[in-house]
Formats: sequence, structure tokens, C-alpha cells
Amino acid sequence: MRHPFERHTLVPQPRQFDGAFFCLAKATLKIFPTSCTDISYDPSPLRADIFMRQITNLGTAKPTNAFCLIYSYQAFIRMDSFMFKPTIGPIIGHVTTNHARIFIRGEHQNNATVFAAVRYRAVDSQQWSSVTFARLSELRDMSEVLTLNNLNADTEYEYQAMWFSPMNPVHTVDSVAELPLQWPRESYRFRTRSAQSLQPRAYIIGSCRYLRMTAGIASLPQLGDRIFASINQLIEGAQPPVSATLMTGDQIYVDDLNLIAPDREYKDILLKYRAAFSQPHIQRLMSGTSTYMMLDDHEIEDNWPANAGKSDHELYRNAMAAYELYQASHSPAHSLTTNGEVDRSKLDHYWYQFSDGDIEWFVTDSRTRRNLSADNRRILDEAQEQALLTWLVNSPARVKFVVTSVMFYPDRKRHGDDAWKAFPEQRLRLLETIRTQRIRNVVFVSGDVHGSLTARLSHSEDADFEVHTIVSSPLCNSKLLPYAKASTFILDQPLVRTAAGDYRHELTSAVVSEDNFAHVVVETDHILINYHDRDGKKLQSVRIKLR
Repeated sequence: MRHPFERHTLVPQPRQFDGAFFCLAKATLKIFPTSCTDISYDPSPLRADIFMRQITNLGTAKPTNAFCLIYSYQAFIRMDSFMFKPTIGPIIGHVTTNHARIFIRGEHQNNATVFAAVRYRAVDSQQWSSVTFARLSELRDMSEVLTLNNLNADTEYEYQAMWFSPMNPVHTVDSVAELPLQWPRESYRFRTRSAQSLQPRAYIIGSCRYLRMTAGIASLPQLGDRIFASINQLIEGAQPPVSATLMTGDQIYVDDLNLIAPDREYKDILLKYRAAFSQPHIQRLMSGTSTYMMLDDHEIEDNWPANAGKSDHELYRNAMAAYELYQASHSPAHSLTTNGEVDRSKLDHYWYQFSDGDIEWFVTDSRTRRNLSADNRRILDEAQEQALLTWLVNSPARVKFVVTSVMFYPDRKRHGDDAWKAFPEQRLRLLETIRTQRIRNVVFVSGDVHGSLTARLSHSEDADFEVHTIVSSPLCNSKLLPYAKASTFILDQPLVRTAAGDYRHELTSAVVSEDNFAHVVVETDHILINYHDRDGKKLQSVRIKLR
């Protein structure tokens, strides 16, 4: 007969082992001080295998020590349910009044079965929910998105999110629910959406977070993480509470050394995501604030797809597979199955919508659905454009934010062919729809240009038309790239001239030419935009009157 320990191995991470197993082993020695004298135990997790060999040999060689073996086995079984902090995450993704999505990444365990687990409770409750489990797979880089359903609106929740590897390799999502889980002390918090109208709401907006990687290792990662410490500090005391963070593109730079050693392999791109999202300050931000993301070109290659070569098909496939895992997976782009789980079987498109009371967001994919042909040139594919127009016309939202990773306006004097400047017909269709349908309080949100600003668009023959833009970039710039200035943009002529009149634009703020983020507060009658530098200092405030 096989010994019960022969097929079990310990899997704790050295830096995360808390000595629980050691304490239980010591308790066993106290219970049987005479029969267990042959056991010594080093509390280092790397020596746990020695302890197991000792008690295995002890039970085999000395039948009188059977009780010691049994109790030691029970102590060992306790380690079967010890859980570890996610290697990436937890990331709070899409949140509604009654639903939340949480991204977790675990770690490989020598081909052992690995699970993620989440439990939660309202902050004023002592009772934890039942545990939600998911099996982690190497096919998804040991990550998964777990869903919390049937939540209460406008409620603050505390949650714990961990991963573990049972010693029994045949465990399933159902069977691990029977294990006694040893939850760690660390917990996180998030708040569900409120359905109330005319309630103040706040958001953090940023883009272009450069994190240089050398040989798969982040170089001076604190530089790319520094600004998130300031964001966290602002969120702690913010009133109204911050509902969400919008990251509008270039969350990673796949092509940071494009001319020397561009990353093209899937494993190398995954390393960049792991490095970018595991830094302490951004990890803290995303664990407690709902985070919405959309890619831009540097998630693939600079100025994609205009610069795409014939051999870039594999690069695109690898970059999109990584993007889908780390950015799209916890977004509303994924629908839910009938049992309330994220449907990972299909992803029809990357663009998505979400609402926050009487405020709504349409997050466009302005990068991967482009058509550069002369006869049907477009930055949004036909289905996406139609969905956006339908939403603009039919949505009853008090404020409508349209996120586009590249600038809607104003146009740049140079290098503008990557933005909406290069797609004038489609831009005009959107503007004409907003104007002729009398749609109010439309705000375009973007990044990309490594400069932040606000601007107003009006019409020479239609005094009722008004559209605003909020640009927030960069969160962390590369020393190789310049910051935008006011002189970067075309401001001395109309944006568009038509037979019905001219679309005229003007800056309503100074252009911020340093690392920064935007804190946007939507009040009853206005939108307040505060730009902060990387240390949290307020650079300027802009007020947009709502109509």
C-alpha cells in the first residue's frame, strides 16, 4: 500500500509562508513528547520536505508513533488550505450596482492544480460570503476573473482574494469548497455603484505609463509607479468618492526599445504586463478602485497599424492575446454567462459601455478596427460607429463621456496622422450627429500626446452646439519622448469647414507639459477637472458648465 504522504508535496512560496504549519507541528511534539523525539523541524518552507520525510519514516519504522504520524498528517493537511496573495492583482474591474469583477493571477506550481478564491462581506457585517473559486490555467497565464453577484447598490464591501494549490491533484472547483481555508489577514475594499441621479461622482483619468524593461526586468520601476502613490493619497480623502479609474491607452510599452530589441514573443509581452501591474502603488490603486482600460498603439507597436510590416501578424496576435488577458478580461467587453460568470468563450470586440448613475461612458477601440484604405477610411469600424451614434442619440444620460485613446481634437501640427485628424469624414459624421440631434454635455476623453489640456468646440452658425474634450497624458514619460506644448496644436484655424458653418476650437486650459493625472468631478451643474503632478500637487483647475 502506498504511504499517504508519497504523492503530496508542499507548495508555499518562501516569502509568503507564515509558519502555520510549523506551529501545528510543534503542537504535535508537545502532545507526544516521547514518541516524537525523532522529528526536528526547520520553520523555513524550503525544509518542509525534510519534515515530511521524517514523519513518514517515523510512522513506518516505529508503529508506536502512529499517533504522532496521524497528528502530523493532520497538521500537514492544514497547509493544504493555506492561501497566497495574488502575484498580480487583485484588480477590481467592471462594477455595477449589484455586480463586480475581480482579476487574480496566481503562480505555476510544478504542474500542480492551482485555484483562485474570493470572499466578501459588507463593511458593517461580520459574516463572510460563501467562497467563489476558479481554477487557474497556464493558457491564461495563471489568471482568472471572478465575479461577485447579487450585491447591494452604493455599498462598501470588504473582500479577500488569494490563490492556492491543493496537495490532492484531483480537486475540482466544487471539491475545494470543502477544504478548511486559512485566509490571511490582508483584505481590500470596493464600493458598488449608486443608481441615484444628480449625485456627484469622481474619476481618475490617465494614460501613457512608461515602464522601461531591460532583459525582462523593470529598470527603475519606482519611476513608473511613483504617480500612483499620489493618486492613492488623493483617493483616500476624496469627496465625492472616486468611482473609477480610466486608463485610456499605453498602459504598457511593448516597443520601448523598438529599434534595438523589440518584444514580439508572447512570453516577453506577458513579462511586461506582470512587471507593470505588480508595482506596489498601482497594485494598491487597482485593488480598491474600479479600473477600466483601453489599449492604444504601444500595447502593440508605435503608430499601429500604419507602421505594420508584413511579418507583424505574429506580433499582433501575441500582443492582443496578452491585452485580452490583462486589460480586456475584467472589462464590460465580456458578457456574462447565464450563471453570472464572465463569458471567456468569445470576445466580439474591445469597445464597451458602462454607466454610473445618470453618467454614461462609451469606451471606443480607436486602434485595432482601423481601415486605412482610401475609399473607406475610418478609425472606428462600421459596427462600432453605429453603436456609438445610437448611444449618443438614444441614451438618456445627463453626461456622456466618449473615450478615444487618440485625440479627437485639437489636431497636432506634426505627427497628427495617427489621431482623428487623419479620419476627417468619420469625425464630421459624429459632430454633425451631435449638432443636428441637439445632444448636450458630450465630453471626449483621450490621452496619447504626452500633454494634458481641456478644449471647447463650437459652431459658427449654431450657438446651441458645444462639445468639450479632456486630455490626460502622460502618467510617466520616457526621457526619449518630448512633452506636448500649446505650440504643438493647430489653434489658429477652424477644425472643420462645412457648407453649414465652421467647427471652431479653443483651449480652455493651459497645456500641462509634465507627468500628470486628471481628477474629474461631475457635479450637478458643472464638471471640475483638476490636474495633478506626479507628487500630487495641483497644477490647474478647469470648470465646464453643464447644460
